[in-house]
Amino acid sequence: MRNSSKLASGHGSTDRARGPGAFAGRHSLVSFYALAYGLSWLAWLPYVLSQYGLGVVRIPFPEVLGTGELAGQLGGILFGAYLGPLGAAFMVTALAEGRPGLRRWRGRLFRWGVGWKWYALALVGVPALIVAGTLVLPGAAAGLRLPPLELFLVYLPFLALQMVTTGLAEEPGWRDFALVRHQRQHGPLLGTLILSVLWAGWHLPLFLTDWGAGIGGATPRTVLLFVLLCVTLSVVITWVFNRTRESLPLAIVIHASNNTFASLLLAATFTTLDPSRDVLTGAVIGYGALALVLTLATRGGLGYGGPYDDQPEEGAGKEPGGVPAGHVVAGTRVDLPEVREA
Repeated sequence: MRNSSKLASGHGSTDRARGPGAFAGRHSLVSFYALAYGLSWLAWLPYVLSQYGLGVVRIPFPEVLGTGELAGQLGGILFGAYLGPLGAAFMVTALAEGRPGLRRWRGRLFRWGVGWKWYALALVGVPALIVAGTLVLPGAAAGLRLPPLELFLVYLPFLALQMVTTGLAEEPGWRDFALVRHQRQHGPLLGTLILSVLWAGWHLPLFLTDWGAGIGGATPRTVLLFVLLCVTLSVVITWVFNRTRESLPLAIVIHASNNTFASLLLAATFTTLDPSRDVLTGAVIGYGALALVLTLATRGGLGYGGPYDDQPEEGAGKEPGGVPAGHVVAGTRVDLPEVREA
């Protein structure tokens, strides 16, 4: 009864118009990126300064994680990855939209029920694109080999590990939170481009560590190729995300499939190439070709038909992030229902 009287008198809406929740609601993307960058970069600082990075300090990582580069990445990167995109998306959603927003955010995370062909695209199509793009590189075909059987035996366990680490740490933030809002505010193509550049930028401190050394080091060429990788792969993920009713598991599987094949099988498949030099180039070519086809075929729409289920359950005429109902997206008016407080 007390909550009902507050709503009737207007005090409830006044409370929501002030404080962190109101700021997060009006500036949801700014809040998300500030938290994602700030929390991750702060958590990664010891790793960047450690023996796995700049070598300023020596930090022992738990022996349960193993030894060497893998232990450093699991111990030094993973916590910051979870804390950043995943934690930022949860916090901003909770502040700005409360339980209704968290239900919508969580709903996309568990939207597994899509056709098997989409999983085939993620599990087989992604490696095929990388292989096709790499074959274009000079000398690549001469070193083409079938990887050893033992690598195939550990492929699925590594894929599962990538899904619950990298995929689960990042995609609930980049796609489940940010992409939904970018598409509503900027349209699918421009929104994807903005997101992909910011996604790439989030990784910048890691180029100073063993993680960056494995793909070419902190050089302008490597950073540029990595940005292009994020852009082209993001276009593909956006198209799949939109065509599968915003299924986040598909985005997670695509991300994990890319990482697993590139780190586990690519060097064994192309024995004459330098993985640290060529791992990004082939992927950019493969994803770039598909991204161009998708962009032209959909005229930049990338399968987007308006918000699927992210409409607010509270507030009148405002979308999360301060976007008015009836906002024009990519030249098409998307009329969102105006929901009144009960």
